[in-house]
Amino acid sequence: MTDIKKAIVLAAGFGTRFLPMTKAIPKEMLPLVDRPLLHFFVEEILEAGVKDIVFVTHKNKRAIEDYFDRAPELEHFLEERGKHELACIVRDIASVASFGYVRQKEQKGVADAVLAARHLIGDEPFAVMSGDDLIDAHPSPLKQMADVYQKYHAPVTCLMRVPPEKTDKYGIIEGSEVEPGVWKITRAVEKPAPAEAPTNLATLTRFILTPDFWPYLENVQPVKGELYIPPAIDTYIKDGHAFYGCEVKGTWYDCGDKLGYMRAVVDMGLKHPEIGKQFGAWLGEKYRKQG
Repeated sequence: MTDIKKAIVLAAGFGTRFLPMTKAIPKEMLPLVDRPLLHFFVEEILEAGVKDIVFVTHKNKRAIEDYFDRAPELEHFLEERGKHELACIVRDIASVASFGYVRQKEQKGVADAVLAARHLIGDEPFAVMSGDDLIDAHPSPLKQMADVYQKYHAPVTCLMRVPPEKTDKYGIIEGSEVEPGVWKITRAVEKPAPAEAPTNLATLTRFILTPDFWPYLENVQPVKGELYIPPAIDTYIKDGHAFYGCEVKGTWYDCGDKLGYMRAVVDMGLKHPEIGKQFGAWLGEKYRKQG
């Protein structure tokens, strides 16, 4: 059992890369077949043994609250028509965890979004995830990170290797590998130019943080006008604290990017228990015709 009981899911961005769709629909609610992206993140959190989930949103994202709420009229409609399995699925979405919501008042960056939920977290370790980075993995990415946290009793971030020419899009770490796939971080820098990046190990917006990290979030200095977590990690380490990185084993989809999202759509479609085989056959036939 993990002693991490709460998770913050960041879903306050405008989703500008998916406009005009995201003018009306939150990017985090874009579907992978019949479930929105956020559904997959909630399942990941639950697999790690965490039951209290706080969403950081803004005023145009009521669809998130509606999705994770009860829908008595819909449930009754389905039951009346004998669609008991569907009614159960709809009902279970609202009962799998305890959900809370808080709004980020301004778009000031990831660190600011996490701070918006502080009053709902208290002085205990907690997880942080964004609604962009979907990782298909078993055990789940957060479970892999929680295992590292339980062993070293220190904050942990999720690491993925990125092409060296793309380091300027991510927080990048430097450190020593203390066991296969686990790094003790010695330095973290936000969006370094490829020529200045210490490694190609990128820290995704998946963290397990401890209460002593709050002051570092509060005092982090902006980078290009936004407040990020890697600079806070760097200061935390310089003050003598340990911070670890876990190279998560799994397939990463950057669903904040159109191409990354479409890759996730295809792969999740192929794995879908209802349509996967037919979808795969259709894709194969289409490929043969085009080839």
